[in-house]
Amino acid sequence: MSQRNHYYLSIDDLSRAHGSEPALSYDGAGPGDFAAALQEALRGPALFERWRAMQPDPDEVDMSLGGTDPSAEAKAAVSDLRTDVDLVTSLPMRVVRHRLNLLIGSAWQLRDMRAA
Repeated sequence: MSQRNHYYLSIDDLSRAHGSEPALSYDGAGPGDFAAALQEALRGPALFERWRAMQPDPDEVDMSLGGTDPSAEAKAAVSDLRTDVDLVTSLPMRVVRHRLNLLIGSAWQLRDMRAA
């Protein structure tokens, strides 16, 4: 079984945080909606598969980016005018980074990471 990690992330302005592709981007109303969207993006393959289908040659996409963690957990709350996100998953940072970038672009920052 893969090691689970606890990622501590922050988003300065969630209302302006969007990925570059509107069809894949987060478009929710607040921290709870974002946590649910991130959790869904990590638990299942839907977001990755939609992104993959948009690529010029979907068969050449690195399939390791499509990993999922059915037990991924995300929580988000507003703190000090930013949104803090607590994420627990067995997925490697490169997969987490890819999904975050699809959802909210580069509007996020990794604050800390520890074994869960």
